[in-house]
Amino acid sequence: MNFFAMQPQVLQLNPILIPAINDKLASLYTVHKHFELSDPAAWLRQHGASIDAVITGGHTGISRAMLEQLPSLKVVAINGVGTDAVDLPYCRERALPVTATLGALTEDVADLAIGLLIAACRNLCAGDRFVREGQWELHPQPSAIPLARRFSGMRIGIVGMGRVGRAVAVRAAAFGCSIGYTDLRAMDDVAHRFMPSLLDLARASDALVLCAAADQAEGIVDATVLDALGPRGFLVNVARGRLVNEAALTQALAAGRIAGAGLDVFVDEPHVPLALRQSGRATLQAHRASATWETRTAMGEMVLASIAQALAGERPAMSLTT
Repeated sequence: MNFFAMQPQVLQLNPILIPAINDKLASLYTVHKHFELSDPAAWLRQHGASIDAVITGGHTGISRAMLEQLPSLKVVAINGVGTDAVDLPYCRERALPVTATLGALTEDVADLAIGLLIAACRNLCAGDRFVREGQWELHPQPSAIPLARRFSGMRIGIVGMGRVGRAVAVRAAAFGCSIGYTDLRAMDDVAHRFMPSLLDLARASDALVLCAAADQAEGIVDATVLDALGPRGFLVNVARGRLVNEAALTQALAAGRIAGAGLDVFVDEPHVPLALRQSGRATLQAHRASATWETRTAMGEMVLASIAQALAGERPAMSLTT
């Protein structure tokens, strides 16, 4: 029996953590988990021509070399929002839909941005360790833990006023924060103060929150921007790791040239510089902004919808290339 002829063939490059989504995929398609293959290169040579759809993640993407081995491919469904690891011009040449789960991550990413900022301002992680390690009993005096910084009422500078940036602004405004932002242009439907210069925004802010997709940008938060933010300023990054010059950031944290940082993304994940991991001024997460049951389920449903639409000969609603 030729199982390749029975159901559409889906090549999955990244795990999906929601059992119900995996069950739906398995009921509708023959799913080949690339990350579990003992010899993926040999498998692709033998079976690549039969693949109808690819599921991947924003960080993994899919190489042009792999795409060229999949002549029957009808859709690349990204379970995430990053597209920089996919050769979009080549996909456009092939009229190949590349979809992303745009919008599904917004609320959770904005929640984590505010959470990281509050954690950094209030030294929540250091306070947790102080209690867990028994230091409170040894040092019960109030001066044992340095005073923290109030978040409410801060001046928040948002870099990238897209979906996530706007959601961060709503949350920050609820805490009485004043908000400025920078982007490629001023947004007509945004009442907050627009500043065309990132450097000027840093000077005018108590905290910079990076929300820009900016797939092609790199190192825009450098030593000059960090110095403009200043010794009482905080940096939060829930966007792209490479937007920050990590060497400059670690130096600024070590020297107290900024007060702290909350980071969910890094330049070379999962490799985080030792100096950042050892810094008491840094609050760190393992690229977890979208990691809730609610968001990951919504993302999985969008992946399912994109595949179904493409295999039915329709343009997927979330296509970025067709």
